[in-house]
Amino acid sequence: MTRTLQEIGLSVKRLQAQHHRLANERLAAIGLSLVQWDALRHLAQNPEASLHDLARLTFQTDQSFGALAARMTERGLIERVPGPGRAVRHQLTVKGEELRQAGGGILDQVLASSFGPLSPTQLATFDDLLQLLLTPGRPASGRQ
Repeated sequence: MTRTLQEIGLSVKRLQAQHHRLANERLAAIGLSLVQWDALRHLAQNPEASLHDLARLTFQTDQSFGALAARMTERGLIERVPGPGRAVRHQLTVKGEELRQAGGGILDQVLASSFGPLSPTQLATFDDLLQLLLTPGRPASGRQ
C-alpha cells in the first residue's frame, strides 16, 4: 500500500513529537527542557551568535528566545558578555556547560532507542534522504 504525502508528512511529525516528549521527560531529571538544552547546544556551537541568530536556530521568535535567555541567565546557565559595538552576546556558564553535556547524553539515548530498529545502512540512507529534502534550491518534485 502506497502512503500519501500527507500520511508521510504526519509520520515525520509523529516521530518528531515522540522525540520531543521522551527528551523532555528524561531531561526533566536534570532540570532542563528540550528547548533549554537546544538553546545551550546552539550557544555552544555558535558562541558569536546574536539573540536573533539563536532564536532562528532554535525555531523561536526573537521575543520568545529573549525571554528564554533571561530565565536561563537567572538560573545561572548562561551569562551576558559584551559583543561588538552595542551588541550583547551570551555564553555558557560552567553549570550550563555541564548540563549541556549531560543533556547531550540523554538526547543520544533517546535518539538511539528511536532509530535503533534501523541498520547502519538504513540509518545512513535515512540521513541521506533527509539531507536531500533539506537542501535549499533542490528541484520542486523529488518523486520519480
